[in-house]
Amino acid sequence: MQNSFSPTEFVAVVNQTLEYAYSSVLITGEVASYKVNQGKWVFFDLKDEETSVSCFMTLWSLRVPLEDGMKVTVRAVPKLTKWGKFSLTVSAVKPVGEGSLKKAYEMLKKKLTAEGLFDPAKKRALPSDLTRLGVISSTQAAGYADFIKIINARWGGMKVMVAHTQVQGMDAPDQIIRALRYFNERGEVQAIAILRGGGSADDLSCFNDEALVREIAASRIPVITGIGHEVDESLADLAADVRASTPSNAAEMLTRDRAEESAKLARVMNRTEQTLLQSVERARIENREKVANVSRGLLAKYVEPALVKNRHAIERVGQSLLTRYIEPMLTQNREKVAGCFTKMRDELGRASVEVEHKLKLLETLNPEKVLRQGYAILSGKISPGSVVKITTMKQEINAEVKEIHERN
Repeated sequence: MQNSFSPTEFVAVVNQTLEYAYSSVLITGEVASYKVNQGKWVFFDLKDEETSVSCFMTLWSLRVPLEDGMKVTVRAVPKLTKWGKFSLTVSAVKPVGEGSLKKAYEMLKKKLTAEGLFDPAKKRALPSDLTRLGVISSTQAAGYADFIKIINARWGGMKVMVAHTQVQGMDAPDQIIRALRYFNERGEVQAIAILRGGGSADDLSCFNDEALVREIAASRIPVITGIGHEVDESLADLAADVRASTPSNAAEMLTRDRAEESAKLARVMNRTEQTLLQSVERARIENREKVANVSRGLLAKYVEPALVKNRHAIERVGQSLLTRYIEPMLTQNREKVAGCFTKMRDELGRASVEVEHKLKLLETLNPEKVLRQGYAILSGKISPGSVVKITTMKQEINAEVKEIHERN
């Protein structure tokens, strides 16, 4: 028995069948007959050597520039239109191949540069007192692991909030955008780091997504990117406030070096000590000269005339001078010198306490201390069947997780 449909019913049945069988497909081909209608609708054909398929999408969902001849992968839903024409309703487009990736990059870069999106005058410096950092990355990526390792090794004590996202593929830009909005809405971090280790041009192409680039430029919180290798450059890098060459370089730019800070503190203490000693020496020389000058003046004015008279008069004058001038001056000089030494001891005492406090803090934050006490550090994804790394004082062990039980 044959089924009987009206045209409308037939189109509805076919679309229902297509949706059930192919709710979403990825198709790669060459763009042809590209055009935009009414500033809203995008039409183009996707072809290979033998076949061409019509494609339709909204302009707002097109986040990379297109032109005829570019090779792209589209995510689409196959449909039969009410005019009986087969078409792909496209939700996302991604250039593929070195030539198409480069062409899309240059076209979008030119457009956004003309808008002033990459203007150096808009860049902001990272906070100097950074203690709360937001990180957007795949927590399973090697670049993220290197970043965290260097952060902890250099200074430590920083609170790191991590938003786990994909960092390649067609879904990555939207996930990163949601993470950026999350950090900006919460306002709990002082800076945001977007990280992704090295990869091919195709792997890194998600960081040339127009919507993502605009979101980075619009962030109220300063953004630093550490994407790919040193030679890689994405539009996300150009939109960020600070660009690091790699995730490891980003960690170095965000934290102070522990050894360098200790050396700096030692230099400050040495300069303080030298300044105090120089102040004491200057006061001693100044007071000695003052005493000598006063003594010479008193000798000429009082002592020499008294010698002409008699010995008793000389003794009385000498005692008067001693009581009236010399003893008060010596007392004053002794108080000045004592005050200088007291100040020096206080400054050195405060500096020593600060050094001791920072050394204790450094020791507390040192992961080696935990290992020396017999503990181990477990890293990796904790799930049955996964492989984790166990670090002890003398060994690094790779182990497979067999079972996981809740601790009572």
